[in-house]
Amino acid sequence: MSINSRSARRRARELALQGIYAWIISGCVHQERGAIDAHLRGQEEFALADEAWYQKILYGVFDGADGLREKFSPFVDRPVDELSPVEHGVLLLATFELSELKEVPYKVVINEAVELTKEFGGTDGFKFVNGVLDKLALTLRAAEVKKA
Repeated sequence: MSINSRSARRRARELALQGIYAWIISGCVHQERGAIDAHLRGQEEFALADEAWYQKILYGVFDGADGLREKFSPFVDRPVDELSPVEHGVLLLATFELSELKEVPYKVVINEAVELTKEFGGTDGFKFVNGVLDKLALTLRAAEVKKA
């Protein structure tokens, strides 16, 4: 996908993931949130992102990280602190969207998460993320998954 064909929401997710990644690397320090947000808003590509979506998902993850981890950790084959920061960040972001943003179809959430992992993560990280989110969707969006 060329950089010019990315949707405003995709850009918002990319920027939010970068912020979540930085936050994880910082040890999830509450005081870092504003600095991370300010840095991302200063990026040239921020103007092309859906700002409201970015804000909703970034702070949704920041504010709800512990609960989000509780939702996806049963489907992870290792302790959460052993996940790569990219996989951890993508799982937080996608879990937030699956649990809180029901207007986004679950297949879109999973596809976006896989694409983000392919773009920013390790070689096969997307397979792991896809597997976790497929199982999580069965829990969080059972009726929607059953319809599909």
